[in-house]
Amino acid sequence: MEEEKIIEALKRSNIWWKSLFHADYKPREIYTEIKKFLPKRQILALVGLRRTGKTTIMLKIIEDLILEFSPEYLIYFSFDDFKQLRLVEVLQAYEHFMKKDMHLEKYLFLFDEIQKIEGWEEQLKRLYDDYPNIKFIISGSESLFIRKKSRESLAGRMYEFHIKTLSFKEFLSFKNRSFNNLELYKEEIIKEFHYFLFCNGFPEIINEEKEYAAKYIKENVIERIIYRDIPQIVSLSEPAILEQIFRIILEDPGEIINMDSLAKEIGIARQTISLYLSYLEKSFLVRKLYNYSKNVRKTQKRFKKYYPTIISPEIVDVPESFGKIFETFIINQLNGDFFWRDTFKHEVDLILLEPLTAIEIKSGKISEQDLNSLHNYIKKFKPKETLILSYNIKNKIDNIQIIPFYEYLL
Repeated sequence: MEEEKIIEALKRSNIWWKSLFHADYKPREIYTEIKKFLPKRQILALVGLRRTGKTTIMLKIIEDLILEFSPEYLIYFSFDDFKQLRLVEVLQAYEHFMKKDMHLEKYLFLFDEIQKIEGWEEQLKRLYDDYPNIKFIISGSESLFIRKKSRESLAGRMYEFHIKTLSFKEFLSFKNRSFNNLELYKEEIIKEFHYFLFCNGFPEIINEEKEYAAKYIKENVIERIIYRDIPQIVSLSEPAILEQIFRIILEDPGEIINMDSLAKEIGIARQTISLYLSYLEKSFLVRKLYNYSKNVRKTQKRFKKYYPTIISPEIVDVPESFGKIFETFIINQLNGDFFWRDTFKHEVDLILLEPLTAIEIKSGKISEQDLNSLHNYIKKFKPKETLILSYNIKNKIDNIQIIPFYEYLL
C-alpha cells in the first residue's frame, strides 16, 4: 500500500517523464555556483529559510539536465507528506515501477524537505555508498543541519549551498526593473528599496501588498520555524521563549548580547540562552557577527552581535527605527560575519575579508566625527578599502568615499 502511494507521488511530481518540461525559474546568483558542482560525485545540499526558492532551483536543475539524462532518469521526490518513509523505499518503488536496475545506469535523485525523515543522515550515507551511479541532491528548510551529527556523518560526501532570500539586485530583476543610470533613477530605486524591506526578498511576495507580506512572513516563516520545524528536530520545552529571544533581536538588531543579563531578564539558565541562540542561528533566522581580530582565538572569545535575517514589517514605517533597519539590510545583503570594536569603544559596523574592507553604515547625515572609528581601524589594520555606505549621500571626506547603498549593491 505504501509503495502505491510513493508511485502515485512520483507520477504526479515527475511530469517530465511524459511531456515537455519548463521550470518557472528566474536567474539566481547562487545557481551559477551550484552548476559547477553538478558533475561531482558528492551530494549537493540546498539549505536555507523556508520559501526562498530551493524547490524551484531543483526543478531548474532537472530542466537543464534533461539534455544529458533521459527524462525518466531524473527523479524528484518531496517528503512533505511522507514523514515515516525510509529513503531506500523511494528508490525501490521507482525501480519496481520503472523496471530499472540502478546499478547499471546513471541517475539523479532530488530529495526535497529531507529533514522531515528521522535519521535521514545515516540513510543517505548508506545510499551514497551503495549506489555509486546515483547523484543525490537534497534540500531542507532552515533546520536541516541543526544537529551537529548531520554534517559530521556526511563529511566528505556533501557540498552545502545556502539559498538565501533574494538580494536587492535579484529582487529588481524578478520585478523586471532595470536601471542603466542609477543617478537618474534614484527616486525609483529608493521606492523599490522601501518595498523590498516589507517583502524581505521572499520570491512569492515581491508583488504583494504590505499587509499580506507581513502576515506571510509572520505565519509562514517565523512562527512555522519556531513552533513547528525546530521542535520537530530538537527537544524544545518552551518554543515561546525561543520566539521571545528572536523578538528581542528582531526589534533591536545589532546589539552585543550579554548572555548573563538576557538569561536573568527572561528567567532561564545562561546555557539555555546560548543553546536557543544557536538554534536561531542554525535555522537562519539570525546572523551572528564576531568582533574582528587578526587572532582567530581572540575573535571567537570576544563580544558578538546578533542581527535578524528578516526585517520586521511592523517597524519598517517607524522613522525612529530606520537607522537600525538600514544597517540590518546592509549587513544581510553583504553577508556580514565581522564587526570591530576596541576597548575604547571605537566601532566599525562591518568588516569584510578578502580583500580586507572596513564599512560604516549611515542612514542619515555624516560628519567628520563619524569617521573617528574608521581612522582608528585604518591605523591598526590597514584595510585594502574603507568606505561609508549611505542612504542617498555621495561625497568624500578625509579620503574616505561615501557611496549610496544602491550604487554599491547594484
